[in-house]
Amino acid sequence: MHLDFEFANSITTMIKYSQDIHVETVENSGNIEGRISKNIVLTPAEMMERASMFNIITLPPGSRIKEHPHIEDAEIYYILEGEAEVTDNDRTAVMRVGDVMFTGNGARHSIANHSGKDVKFLACILRM
Repeated sequence: MHLDFEFANSITTMIKYSQDIHVETVENSGNIEGRISKNIVLTPAEMMERASMFNIITLPPGSRIKEHPHIEDAEIYYILEGEAEVTDNDRTAVMRVGDVMFTGNGARHSIANHSGKDVKFLACILRM
C-alpha cells in the first residue's frame, strides 16, 4: 500500500492512489439483499474518525440496501451511474446521475436497483 501523508498544524492531508483502494463484495448480509461491491475509498482512520464510511458502491440489478435509520450519524448518497429507487422515510423516489440524498436526525432510507444496469454511487456516513 502506498499512501502519501503530510502533517502540518495538526491537519492531515493524504493522497491515496487508485491501486490502493480495497474492493470488498458483500452478499445477503445485514441490510444487504443480493450482492454489492464496495470500493473502500477512505477508511475511518484515514478520515481521522470523523466519518465511518466513504465508499463507492456498485449495486447490480435486483440488489438493494434495506431500509435503515441514521440516528447518531448521517449518510449521503450521490449517484454516479445508473438509476436507483430510494426511500426517504415514507416517500419513494427515483435518483439518477448527479442526484444526491442526505439522511440524518433519525430518518431512515433505502436504495434498490430495479433497472437492467448497475447503479454506482458514492456513500459517505458522517459522525454527528
